[in-house]
Amino acid sequence: MSVGPAGPVGAAEATEPHDPYAPVRDRGYLKLLLVAAAVGIPVCAVAFGFLALVHALEPLLYDDLPRALGFAGPPIWWPVPLLVVAGLLVGLTIRHLPGHGGHEPADGLSLSGAPPLSALPGVVLAALASLSFGAVLGPEAPLIALGGGLAMGAARLLNRGMPAQAAAAVGAAGSFAAISALLGSPLVGAFLLMEVAGMGAAMPGAVLVPGLLAAGIGALIFTGLGDWTGLGTYSLALHDIPKAAEPTVPEFGWALVIGVLAALAATGVRRLAVFLKGRVARHRVPATMLMGLVVGALAVGFAAATGKSATEMLYSGQSALGSLFRESAGYTVAALLLLILCKGLAYCASLSAFRGGPIFPALFLGAAGGVVLSHLPGLSLTAAFAMGSGAMCVAMLKLPMASVLLATLLLGRSGLTVMPLVIVAVVVSYVVVLRLTPAPAASAPAPAPGPA
Repeated sequence: MSVGPAGPVGAAEATEPHDPYAPVRDRGYLKLLLVAAAVGIPVCAVAFGFLALVHALEPLLYDDLPRALGFAGPPIWWPVPLLVVAGLLVGLTIRHLPGHGGHEPADGLSLSGAPPLSALPGVVLAALASLSFGAVLGPEAPLIALGGGLAMGAARLLNRGMPAQAAAAVGAAGSFAAISALLGSPLVGAFLLMEVAGMGAAMPGAVLVPGLLAAGIGALIFTGLGDWTGLGTYSLALHDIPKAAEPTVPEFGWALVIGVLAALAATGVRRLAVFLKGRVARHRVPATMLMGLVVGALAVGFAAATGKSATEMLYSGQSALGSLFRESAGYTVAALLLLILCKGLAYCASLSAFRGGPIFPALFLGAAGGVVLSHLPGLSLTAAFAMGSGAMCVAMLKLPMASVLLATLLLGRSGLTVMPLVIVAVVVSYVVVLRLTPAPAASAPAPAPGPA
C-alpha cells in the first residue's frame, strides 16, 4: 500500500460512509420523477386505445364480417382464412418494417431496453394482426414495448440533452404505466417488470421509484378512461369467486403433483415453439401463414369435436378465465382435455411466428389443467385453479414471485387463502423446469497471447 503525505492513500475514503440513497436526494431525481409521471399519462391513453382497438376488432372480424358477406353467422371454417391472412400481415410486417415487429414471444418476456420510435409502427401492426385475428398470445409484450418506446422517445424529444441513463429510466416507467392495470393490480405489473429486469443483473434503484409511480398513475388513468368510455379497464380480474376453504394436507400433496406436471408441459411447449421459430425465420412470410393455418385448423377441430365456439380456443384466454372458472361444470373432462391439447399446440405455433406476450395463455392452460384435476379426490376447484395457473406461468416465464402474485391476486380473497398451496406448486414447477433446461454452453477460452 502506498503512503502519501497525509497518510495511507484511501484512508479518507474508508472513513466516509457510503450513502446508497444519495441519487434520490439529488434535485435531478425529482425532475426524473416529474417527467416519468407526466409522460406516463399520454402513454396510458395510447395503451388504453390499443387495447380498445384490439377488443373492437375481435367481434368485427368474427361476427360482423361474416354477416356482411351474407352468412347467417360465422361458419365453422371461418378461423382458417382469417388466421392465414393474419400470418401474411405479420410476416410482411416483420420482414419489411423496422424493429421486426417487436420481441419474439418464444423467448419469454424481456425488458432489455425501449425500442426506438421508428420501430413502434411495426410493433403495433404485428400485434394487432396477431391478437385481433385470434393468435394464442396476450397483449402484455406489445404494451411493454409501446409504453417504453413512446415514453423514452417523448423524453428525448422534450430534452435532447437528457443522459442515456435518465432516458432509460423514463422508458422503463412508460412500460410500467402501459401494463399497470392489465394484470389486475398496478403492484402485479410493477413487480413483474422488476423481476424481469432483475433476472440478468440487479435492477438500478433509480428505476424502481419512477416505475412504481408510473404504475400507480397508469392504473388511475386506465380506471378513469374505462369509466368515461364505458369500456372497462381490460384488467385481468375474476369476480364472484366463492370463498375458498383452508388448505388441507392432501392439497399440499397435489401442489407437488401440479408443479411437476406444469413444468413438464411447459418444457414441451417451449421446446416445440423454439424448434418451430427456427424454421419460421428461414421463410418468414409463407411459414407465418402456415402457422396461422395450423392455429385456425386446431380451432376448427375443437369446435367440430365439442360443439363449442372456435373462439373459446383462440385468443389469449384472458377474458375466458372467468367463464372457465364459473362454468367449469359445463365442460366434460374430455372437452377440457381437448381444449388444453388444441390451445397448447396453437400456443406453440403462435409463439413461434406471431407477435404478442406469453403470460395469459400460460395462465389459461394451467388453470384448465387445474380444473381437470379438481375432479379427482382431495382437491378443490379454487385451489386447483390457482395452483395450475401459477405453476404453468412460472414454468413458461421463470418468474416465481410474479407468478405467485398473478395466481393469487387473480382470485381476490380466495387467492390469499390458497396462497400457501400456490407457493409450493410454483416453487416445485420452477425447480423442475430449471433442472429440465439445458445449461448455456460455456464460451471457449480466449487463446493465449503469442510471443511479442
